[in-house]
Amino acid sequence: MHMTSPARDEFRRSQLAIGALFFALGFQYATWVSRVPALKARLDLGEAQIGLLLMTCGIGAAVSFPLVAVLMRRFGSRLLSVLSALALGVVLLALSVVPNYPVTLLVLFFDGVAVGCLNVAMNAQGAALEARFERTTMSRLHATFSAGSLLAALLASGVNAFTGSLAVHFGLAAALLAVLALAARPGLLAERPDGAGNPDGAGNPDGAAAPAEQAGRKTRRGFALPAAATLWMGLAMVFGTVTEGAMNDWSALYLKDVVDAGAGLAPLGIAVVSVMMVCARIFADGWRTRFGDGRIVRTGSLLAGLGLALALLAGGVVPTLLGFACVGLGVAAVTPCVYVAAARQGSDALSLVAAMGTTGLLAGPAVIGFIAGGTSLVWGMAAVAASAAVVSLCATRITWPQPAAPAPEPRLAAEAG
Repeated sequence: MHMTSPARDEFRRSQLAIGALFFALGFQYATWVSRVPALKARLDLGEAQIGLLLMTCGIGAAVSFPLVAVLMRRFGSRLLSVLSALALGVVLLALSVVPNYPVTLLVLFFDGVAVGCLNVAMNAQGAALEARFERTTMSRLHATFSAGSLLAALLASGVNAFTGSLAVHFGLAAALLAVLALAARPGLLAERPDGAGNPDGAGNPDGAAAPAEQAGRKTRRGFALPAAATLWMGLAMVFGTVTEGAMNDWSALYLKDVVDAGAGLAPLGIAVVSVMMVCARIFADGWRTRFGDGRIVRTGSLLAGLGLALALLAGGVVPTLLGFACVGLGVAAVTPCVYVAAARQGSDALSLVAAMGTTGLLAGPAVIGFIAGGTSLVWGMAAVAASAAVVSLCATRITWPQPAAPAPEPRLAAEAG
């Protein structure tokens, strides 16, 4: 599709607005996680209590599915995303003044629910942007999440150089979140006039209700059982996030305990995976346009599984890091592509798939730990490789959108004529 200048400007405006939401989510999460040691000292918490804090946030996001589905239908993704981003700022302000551990648990449960709401709403917006302008952009949007996390780490370091006050740090972060949310709102896509809660053009340019929502209306007004296609997407998301989360949690320990890497090399596992994921997401939209989402997910997840499996068999620091790089490269586009496919099925399907992804991200590292504890960490990492292979199998059962037509930047001279 050859975009005229006004259409191109509208696309860029909405892309920046939606990207600000992804940035805000990564920024908020990394902000409070970076100050867990300060919360631990302030509330005099033990390691087990910190673990429960982290799990509570994940539980809030995982169980938010029914609420998110209702809120998406009632308010739509545009309003819900703005309100959720503002709520995440309120969470930071609350964390700066929490008086005790039970209140902190409650605040972080609410944080998880707000994360679930924003996650679904912003991905619905991203999928709608692709459908409306017939351009791939979801992978780049997901890359801005990592950029938000990076800025949060830099801000935490800078504030700590001047003061250890949580109120100052979280107050600045909350103010930035408010600015991002309010600045993004004008550029977000409007809802369809039928009130179904999806942005106009989210996989249904003619404005018709998504297939999953139509089925739900034919059965009953309340909760309807998900379609088989939605379950396949959910499974792909679960095993994809298991792979991604386990690499972040276990790669350094694998390098240290199994490969006998030095203390300076062990953290490179996380770095290699993260850098490859960010780089792949920057370029993945072009690959999606050329090859299609289905092929990218099938090939990428298979590369991740085989690359990691071969690294486990070969041993050694260099093969291991190469295997980790294959994982980062291979799974980078899985989450963006599955979100796009789920959004085409309607807000209920998107909410369920997002909740299943959160569950995989939360439970995956723990499951790998149980496997490693019962056998060895090598078998635990082998389970990660198997998870990536399962994603490839699930991808064969999903109906993927057709590749969008390339949208080259128009020449100014041609536009002027």
